[in-house]
Amino acid sequence: MPKKPIFTSPQEAETAFYEALERGDLDAMMAVWSEDEEIVCVHPGGPRLTGYATVREAWRRIFEGGSRLKVQLLALSTVHGPFAAVHSVVEQIGVVGDKQLAAPVAATNVYVRGALGWRMIVHHASPVPPSSIGDAPQVLH
Repeated sequence: MPKKPIFTSPQEAETAFYEALERGDLDAMMAVWSEDEEIVCVHPGGPRLTGYATVREAWRRIFEGGSRLKVQLLALSTVHGPFAAVHSVVEQIGVVGDKQLAAPVAATNVYVRGALGWRMIVHHASPVPPSSIGDAPQVLH
């Protein structure tokens, strides 16, 4: 098994996550994830998946479909601490070669810093109506 890269920032890990998603590269995708059994992944409309093997299998099934995806990130909001980071984004996902864009997806990505750099521990994605993008207030209460 190839050595996992060390991500020096949550943004570096997130960039690697979306690059792996666009390439359909399972090994690169799982290099972003922590190998902890407490990791959680929720795909749009899907069940809550926990554990490294379960998350890996879900990504394998997605990638074996063969469609190449193009992802544009919108409305990025981040909260960073020394050992954890939460990124909230809107993913505009389309299929390469298809002119019709899919509905946007709201995603929350959580990263933790450990001895081997930053790793993803949560990816939770849900479809959102296109008309709601930009409607959310930018002020936290």
